[in-house]
Amino acid sequence: MNLTLKIWRQSDAKSQGKIVEYPISGIEGDMSFLEMLDVLNEELITKGEEPVVFDHDCREGICGACSLQINGEPHGPDRLVTTCQLHMRKFNDGDTIFIEPFRAKAFPVVKDLMVDRSAFDRIQHAGGYISVNTSGNTIDANAIPVNKDNADDAFAAATCIGCGACVAACKNASAMLFTSAKVSQYALLPQGQVEATDRVMAMVNQMDEEGFGNCTNTGACEIECPKGISLENIARMNREYMKASIKG
Repeated sequence: MNLTLKIWRQSDAKSQGKIVEYPISGIEGDMSFLEMLDVLNEELITKGEEPVVFDHDCREGICGACSLQINGEPHGPDRLVTTCQLHMRKFNDGDTIFIEPFRAKAFPVVKDLMVDRSAFDRIQHAGGYISVNTSGNTIDANAIPVNKDNADDAFAAATCIGCGACVAACKNASAMLFTSAKVSQYALLPQGQVEATDRVMAMVNQMDEEGFGNCTNTGACEIECPKGISLENIARMNREYMKASIKG
């Protein structure tokens, strides 16, 4: 395939960025999107030009680092996949592809297509943990009965990889889906009840401090989420927050 790539280039967070056009050829449909960017960067390096900076790690759809806005969609036109799992067969010969970083006040651009998503880390640090007995008298987790439905829902919430697609898809740059997934995976289990009140208050407050917007129930976050995290988690977090507020 012959393609025209229009890529956001920005040297650092304080510099003004711009879209730069790059023609590329010889792209195979079985290539992943990141492999296609690798080909482009090899060409740029050969020409003595600076390669395009983009974030990636496992390239197996697990880490979420490969977060790119492709033709206006987080992770591109496919569903339930990360950018590294997106294949070039989703595009046609002659296509023009716009590639940009995730856009949010809380995700400042580091360089080119890479953004700083450490705001997510700080939300998790605020309350994403459970009390564990480390006295040498620990209890086997399998000895604690857990309702099957709750266990399944907790596991589904825990599949969130923190990529930020929900934020990029939201018109308010809300992190409600991410935060609610992290709250839900503990709120549904007996091990998570000890810090339940403090957890939801701390995580929601941290989310607000980071500058994320609020939820308006548009639903774009769930549609663009590569792991299909459900909006039901937001409703659960709202209930947990209300209960915590009443308890004071």
